Amino acid sequence: MIAVDGVQKSSIRSHYQLGTLFYRLLWGPHIHHGLWNGDESAAAAQCQLTDTLADLAKIREGDKLVDIGCGMGGSSIRLAKRRGVDATGVTLSPVQARWAAVSSRFNRVRARTRFMAADAEAVQFAPESFDVVWSVECTEHLFDKPKFFRRAAEWLRPGGRIAICVWFEGEDTSRNDHRQQCEEVCTRFVCPSLATREDYAKWMTDQGLQIRHNVDWTERVTKTWEICKQRVQRTGVRHVAKLLDREQVDFIDGFDDLLNAYRSGAMQYGAIVAEKPPSQPQ
Repeated sequence: MIAVDGVQKSSIRSHYQLGTLFYRLLWGPHIHHGLWNGDESAAAAQCQLTDTLADLAKIREGDKLVDIGCGMGGSSIRLAKRRGVDATGVTLSPVQARWAAVSSRFNRVRARTRFMAADAEAVQFAPESFDVVWSVECTEHLFDKPKFFRRAAEWLRPGGRIAICVWFEGEDTSRNDHRQQCEEVCTRFVCPSLATREDYAKWMTDQGLQIRHNVDWTERVTKTWEICKQRVQRTGVRHVAKLLDREQVDFIDGFDDLLNAYRSGAMQYGAIVAEKPPSQPQ
């Protein structure tokens, strides 16, 4: 696992408080990677990532789901609308929580969704509250990742699933610039650390969860940042960022760093789904 100094919880919150506007302008309501099979639009690819992860996690009508790092509510709203789940979204940003709540009303799923501004590393839920713990591109921002998975396993009912998409540190560390590339991404994208797929899988199995899927989607998602770069150039949004906050400029200027890390193997992108074993009959 690669960790960097200087990332604070306040800087992560500030990033998303101010950055929500840029995410929305550049990338739409689903502020996560797209998953491509061919020539789909960016919007279709983003929905495809959500739907593919939901299929792997066998999400079904009536599931109670907590969406950790829900952003503007894109996944929660889609899963409530398309799959009939009851979703609780958690985001560090009050701006995002309010935005998600408004979006849920617009999409007519207010009764099946709720959103809260809270720290994922401190939020409290009762044991066995959920059928699904869902987290797309959030765990990179957590300071104590193993502890989070201990708590997430407690939130799951027997037979429940945890489904995550993650920016992983690449498994091949032989390149001389491996650490430098990962640290640059961590700094620009306010991530305290990056960990490998093997690290994540171990944190889950240490809690008694059984890995059902552990997939590498790097080649299918890299196009995300190529499109983002094009949109930055076309819209001139970097000039707006310069007027608001230097960290937002660092974020926008970091698109090449993330692309290069994917292409070199210093980083990977993928999904893991794990299941809590059903209760044993007495």
